Amino acid sequence: MPHVPASYVARRALAVARSGARRSTASLDLVAALSCLSLMLLDVPGLANSDNSLTGLTATLVLAAGASTLVLRRRAPWVPYLVALGLLGWLHELTLIQFALYSIGRFRGRRAGVLATLGYIAFAYALYSLPGRPEYDAAPLSDFLSLVVPVGVLATGVGIAAYRQDLVRELAAHRAETAALQAVQAERTSVARDVHDLVGRELTVLAVRAEVLSVRSRGTDRQKDFEELADTARRAHLMLNDTIVHRADERTATPGLEGLPALADESERMGSPVTLVICDQARGLSPLRQTAVYRVVQECLTNAAKHAPGERVTVLIGLEGSRLRIVVRNPLPAAAPPTEPVSSGTGTFSMRERVRSMGGTLTAGPSRGSYEVVAVFPGGIAATVSPGTPGKPWTLDWSRE
Repeated sequence: MPHVPASYVARRALAVARSGARRSTASLDLVAALSCLSLMLLDVPGLANSDNSLTGLTATLVLAAGASTLVLRRRAPWVPYLVALGLLGWLHELTLIQFALYSIGRFRGRRAGVLATLGYIAFAYALYSLPGRPEYDAAPLSDFLSLVVPVGVLATGVGIAAYRQDLVRELAAHRAETAALQAVQAERTSVARDVHDLVGRELTVLAVRAEVLSVRSRGTDRQKDFEELADTARRAHLMLNDTIVHRADERTATPGLEGLPALADESERMGSPVTLVICDQARGLSPLRQTAVYRVVQECLTNAAKHAPGERVTVLIGLEGSRLRIVVRNPLPAAAPPTEPVSSGTGTFSMRERVRSMGGTLTAGPSRGSYEVVAVFPGGIAATVSPGTPGKPWTLDWSRE
């Protein structure tokens, strides 16, 4: 199966998401147009009876044409606005202008909304002051101010409030996405440094061992071979150093399976007892795989202490064929913790990225009354482990609670 770059998958996912969002917004715009038309149809009998040369059918067609411009309210909100002003001057129809002002405030912001509202009020007042309009001449100015002005201000105000809320939601989504990307990048960096620590150590051992053998075989045909082997190992180590940049502050290497009992003890001290079961075969994992197991279990125990304090956590680590399987399970708490746990929400992203970098998958979520995290990836057994150690089974009961 050919390898598909993660960047390509991300771009395709983004394109699909945007396509779905466009279809959703188009549907909402159509609903807005139909809603506006349904409200304006209530005025058709009055429009047909007034002196405007319209029948019921022609009035309906005119109003339908005006309402149809609302499908452009996101891309070109000024189009329904200008049409609404035309209907206001011709038929004294106020419904469409409300939708148009809301659309400008919602999709163009405060400045455009205020400008559109002032233009609407000025246009309506010009109609009110136009000579030869008996319906306006008979009405006092207070009637104009009590109807036209609130209609425009309220519609625009609601639109601007929705615009600001959209910005808040977009900012929150952007922050969450940025935090997730940072967590993924941090995990990739951590994986790279673990590779450097583990592989670099082995290369150093190889170089030293080859140099020792070259000294021992001095004067023989094999001396040159051992010297070339030592030189190759040193060059490989230098290339590793150039590829993976060290952090400025030194740190100890991430533990492997031998560090899990200490994690379990720490979790118990925090009030969450741990049942830790490790298959004998898992102890033959390569150092890089053991580091990944440690990181996944560490994050799971941290999350359990935050969200399900006091609940027993079961950790099962074993092999299914050639694949490593990690199951971390804890009962869902009967009630929420008394205080909201401090969490960045990126731990699962980090775990998933760690496992994905190993060619595996990770799932996390509620399952049969418990919260369960399951990570599966290639085993990469580095050494043969003798079976038969008491208390360390070859096969695990994955349904164990």
